[in-house]
Amino acid sequence: MHLSGKRVLVTGGTDGIGAALIRALRDVGAEIITTGRTAERIAATRADGFEVIEADLSAPAGIEAVIAGLGDRPIDILVNNAGAGVSHDFRHGTPDETLLDPGIFLNLNAPIHLITRLLPVLMARPEAMVVNVTSGLAIAPYGGGPVYCATKAGLRSYGQALRRQLKGTRVQVLEALPPLVATQMNAGRSKGLISAEECARQIVRAMEQNAAEANIGLVKVLRLIYSISPALARVIMIRA
Repeated sequence: MHLSGKRVLVTGGTDGIGAALIRALRDVGAEIITTGRTAERIAATRADGFEVIEADLSAPAGIEAVIAGLGDRPIDILVNNAGAGVSHDFRHGTPDETLLDPGIFLNLNAPIHLITRLLPVLMARPEAMVVNVTSGLAIAPYGGGPVYCATKAGLRSYGQALRRQLKGTRVQVLEALPPLVATQMNAGRSKGLISAEECARQIVRAMEQNAAEANIGLVKVLRLIYSISPALARVIMIRA
């Protein structure tokens, strides 16, 4: 797909992978609309020349804010990037259950709602794409993040089924599976990280190639191990 001139909605573009991604897409000539929920980051992103819709996608009201912010403008590409870690490890005490529903909604429900609301718009474009940013943990979970892993695995399954439904239509479905990326969510980790800029570069390249999956960095190795032995991949990751 030629991205120049395409109107792209990227959720969660004021920080982390999303912030790198909107810049990488702008560099290839795309028109960007993004979302954010933190006032300071929204202001900084707007100051850099981007349109930002203020929307907290951890609740249904955030979906309505995005739809209202778009108005009647069509989009060519929806990138479901917004997401967050969800603390849920009984080895460190009883998890805070009040964090569960917002985290699940942000990581899984919000992308499904946005696809549902915007797919008619995408179907009407000459060519269009849905990009779901999941994680290598969608392939095999690790022990410390069962809820986060479950939401990413759920979005992976949803995207695979959606791709089948949309076969032969104008809408492509791409899943981007990052490894550990040097973002605020992974603060404190020092090994095995790639930069957000490199992650974004590989996602953009996959979009241009109309790929079905973008296995980024060490996820390529995990996919290879999983193709040989799913059980081995699960054993490796669950201990991480």
